[in-house]
Amino acid sequence: MAEFTHFNEEGRAKMVDVSEKAETARTAIAYSSILVNDDIYEKITNHSMKKGDVLAVAQVAAVMAAKKTWEIIPMCHPIPLTGIDVSFKWEKEAKGHKLLIAASVKTKGNTGVEMEALTAASVCALTVYDMCKAVDKGMIIGPTYLMEKTGGKHGDFKRDARLD
Repeated sequence: MAEFTHFNEEGRAKMVDVSEKAETARTAIAYSSILVNDDIYEKITNHSMKKGDVLAVAQVAAVMAAKKTWEIIPMCHPIPLTGIDVSFKWEKEAKGHKLLIAASVKTKGNTGVEMEALTAASVCALTVYDMCKAVDKGMIIGPTYLMEKTGGKHGDFKRDARLD
């Protein structure tokens, strides 16, 4: 098992020093989802939700969240992101419609972007919830997870299959 790196000699939290790590191209893709009822699905896809274009707002929120990850996750480094993309796909479920969210983040640096991708996917789903909660508060978010990442000391990671 790897040694914990986010604790100092006194056992207190610290931000890891990444200054000696190699600068490489790094990517991460995180998934999340939100299950909505038929009414919300119709309002989103027909652009008739009172608060506006839900997916456009959620996409912008995801991009903003990725850029601000270091401000809300205590031990994350502020890193220059070179690309952020969010895509959506609907799937019909027995209890409604599931919006699948994929957040892709890129950088060239000395630390990875997994947290930025996970934050983007999470905030995207939360934004959909926020914009639709007046119609139904029973929406279900998740799971949220890392699908793949490239670059860095520990190499690449790719999950074998979707979890949702």
